[in-house]
Amino acid sequence: MVELETRELEYFVVLADELHFGRAAVRLSIAQPALSKAIRRIETRLGVPLFIRSSRHVELTPAGEALREHGRHALNAVSAAVRHARRAGEAHDHLRLVLKPGGDAGLLSGILAEYARRPDARRVDILFSGPADRADFLHDGRADVGLLYAPFDDLDGLAHETLHAEDRVAIVPSGHRLAGHASVRMSDLAGEALPRWKGVPGGDGSGPEVADVTQMLHMITVSRMVGVLPRSLVEPVPEGLVRVPVTDAPPSRLVLAWNERDRRPLLASFVAAALESKPQDS
Repeated sequence: MVELETRELEYFVVLADELHFGRAAVRLSIAQPALSKAIRRIETRLGVPLFIRSSRHVELTPAGEALREHGRHALNAVSAAVRHARRAGEAHDHLRLVLKPGGDAGLLSGILAEYARRPDARRVDILFSGPADRADFLHDGRADVGLLYAPFDDLDGLAHETLHAEDRVAIVPSGHRLAGHASVRMSDLAGEALPRWKGVPGGDGSGPEVADVTQMLHMITVSRMVGVLPRSLVEPVPEGLVRVPVTDAPPSRLVLAWNERDRRPLLASFVAAALESKPQDS
């Protein structure tokens, strides 16, 4: 069986990203001849060329494309395994909780207070992420637990408990044609520019790209788009904007999520505290 060391795979992936031996060598902090020698050694061991080299450029072969895709996953898996192992071996373990800014529906302080009352409580570090990568934080070990929104975030491979369910509202400028309506349907928003979320592939948005809710609300204020959000993300409603209920939008659920393979007692204790602290009407 052909075997590659993790360091060799890292050399290959960096070069596959840069497609330039000089830049890749700088990123890896090694000499360019050493990188060239390592890549030739990998190709000899695999028995296939990974790069097409010329005096002007470097490009991947089909074999190189395949190794780049699977090699990146392999490196991520190794990195996650190391993080999980180190965390499991820590004498004084703690938790990392990831959420998007303002994405706790006002529940986080109550959750932390309830957890702090437990005799087995540990330190909880708060991490903030972009609009699309909180599930990635949980899968690769950067975070232990997270506050996610269903059905927007991908919960595949994650255990989760619903903490709060709420309706969704359209956010429009105060002078918008829908601003005076008591409610709207999704069909009423046809033809409107909706946001494109940075880092989120697909989607139906045709408006400007935004990285967070704050950016989106600013773009709505200047009439560049409209948005549909969970109600709690726009409480209170910013000046110059109007919030209109969307009657046929599926409810948004704030969920506490964690890697389904994580069975540590301190995580179970945090989940129990979160469920005890959630509002009775959720």
